Amino acid sequence: MKSLEELEKIREQAKDLINLRKDNENKTRIVVGMGTCGISAGARQVLLAILDEIKKRNLNDVIVTETGCIGLCKFEPLIDVIKPGQPKVTYVNLDAEKARQIVAKHIVNNQIIEEWVIPNI
Repeated sequence: MKSLEELEKIREQAKDLINLRKDNENKTRIVVGMGTCGISAGARQVLLAILDEIKKRNLNDVIVTETGCIGLCKFEPLIDVIKPGQPKVTYVNLDAEKARQIVAKHIVNNQIIEEWVIPNI
């Protein structure tokens, strides 16, 4: 950094990132476990099904992210659904069809599918 202009540019970029995070606070997040254990259990197909279902339904208030292994390998593939103002819900032992149903029932209609949920961890 050699000038005040460069410093100002960095400051504006940082502010934009903070605002982006704030904008995302009011969106539903789906976090897909994509560690090697999850991938070998079918997490890639689960991720693709979620993305496809979100696109088909034109859901603009949902963010899908990936994470590594969280130590629950025997429950893979798994996802976390985090809706604003609600506790995190962890769905386990998923496949593509279950993932599509989660989008339809939980994300769209706010109905948790209890039989696929593990208690909060």
